[in-house]
Amino acid sequence: MNDRNSDGSTGAAADGPGPASGAGHGPGPAVGNGGLPDLNQLRTFLAVYRAGAFTAGARVLGVSQPTVTAQIRALEGRLGRELFERGPRGAAPTPFADDLATRIMGPLDALGAAAGAAAGPPGEEGPAEPVHLAGPAEFLAHSVLPTLAPLVERGVRLRVSFGLTDGLLDELRAGRHDLVVSTARPRGRSLAWLPLSDEEFVLVGAPVWAERLGDRIAAEGPAALHGVPLVAYAEDLPILRRYWRHVFGRRLTAVPAVTAPDLRAVRAAVTGGAGVSVLPRYLCAAELASGALVPLHLPEDPPINTGFLVHRPGPPAHPHVALVRDHLVRHERDAPRGGGAGPAAGQ
Repeated sequence: MNDRNSDGSTGAAADGPGPASGAGHGPGPAVGNGGLPDLNQLRTFLAVYRAGAFTAGARVLGVSQPTVTAQIRALEGRLGRELFERGPRGAAPTPFADDLATRIMGPLDALGAAAGAAAGPPGEEGPAEPVHLAGPAEFLAHSVLPTLAPLVERGVRLRVSFGLTDGLLDELRAGRHDLVVSTARPRGRSLAWLPLSDEEFVLVGAPVWAERLGDRIAAEGPAALHGVPLVAYAEDLPILRRYWRHVFGRRLTAVPAVTAPDLRAVRAAVTGGAGVSVLPRYLCAAELASGALVPLHLPEDPPINTGFLVHRPGPPAHPHVALVRDHLVRHERDAPRGGGAGPAAGQ
């Protein structure tokens, strides 16, 4: 039996030299001065490659980050090649790492599946790794979770988190989530994305406000709303400001009468007559149909926002991530277009 080294690997000592020049070439991984790659080191490499960060890879493996760092450095010494470019937002794989991952991914996954089947009773499998999904609370609760019910019946496990786009994307880079529904397209190359859905914003109020305002907004523009209570997601009126800028060509400067960090609460307050607001059509379609809410203005060019489904580049951490991703994109693509059904919070 081989002794376990300080970096958590087994076999020959892992404290090999850094990346060396003159690495070998051929059909298999290039070998530097440290001998053949260790299986544990390859598993660690693949975990970091899939997670996009050393910290996230350590979390997947259930080990410390220093252990992961030591194993990656040892593997780089053995192969004589740099595998990742370390940055503040994760670990970007080098072209050599992309090639290595392509060649070892299938065999290592098959080995892991065989080992997992051998470890349990015949004919029984352990629970699948959960998919960590995050995004705006309103959209996930209204549109995403009901959509994923068939996948749960097939054994998919979900861990759902709510939040605002910027923070969730940072957490995605760090490996805390597998998929994030984003209200904006990510910048740079550290994350990959797919367009998910479009949404239309509507200026709405209860019938009492529709009666008071009549056709004044069409005739007077935003001046007709002077003194009308505004109900908003946050103190800085994020969605209302966008509507004012896009539709009226004006900057909105006002103090909201009511704020609530959940658009479902905003909808409830407006339905109760507390004031007017701007909501995504998908979230108030039922109230508009029943007359509980009334569109106060119908511009020819309403504001439209595109939501994105964001993930880390490279192969998913496990097959259910791809299953959820593809299911959501396909469902939104095939859904009837009735004013959009995308994420709105935090705009």
